[in-house]
Amino acid sequence: MDQLTALKEARELIDEAKYGILATVSAEGSPEQRWMSPVRLPRFPDSLFCVTSSRFGKVVQLETNPQVSWIFQPIGLDRVVSVRGRAEIVRDPMLAAEVQEAIGPCLRVFWKYAELPSDLVVVRTDIEEYQYFVPLKSIRERVRVAMERL
Repeated sequence: MDQLTALKEARELIDEAKYGILATVSAEGSPEQRWMSPVRLPRFPDSLFCVTSSRFGKVVQLETNPQVSWIFQPIGLDRVVSVRGRAEIVRDPMLAAEVQEAIGPCLRVFWKYAELPSDLVVVRTDIEEYQYFVPLKSIRERVRVAMERL
């Protein structure tokens, strides 16, 4: 499999999965993981966007150490996409509204814990590397991404 095909497959799997596991680093240097509902926006093909509350611990973790990784699998568990990148907290109500609209019903659990809409912030992950893995076919492809920042 060539890298262009792997990149296309990886992006499609992220869109299909709807949920992923975000790994951050705690203040003590330990990895922490949690389920999130990210979305890719068409104008930023190599970025992931999700929402969180500014009161949640991951915000401080990301502001201290922006290096993150994500992992995605479809329901059939036949493919895996891992991504590495840098995350930032974006406090932009217009972007938050756009991300919320794109994620839609995937936020049911989030709203049980995030009581105040005014605390809503966006987590933007700029992807630096994709890893596409198909275990039963022994396919593993890494694709580095050159990002241009806004």
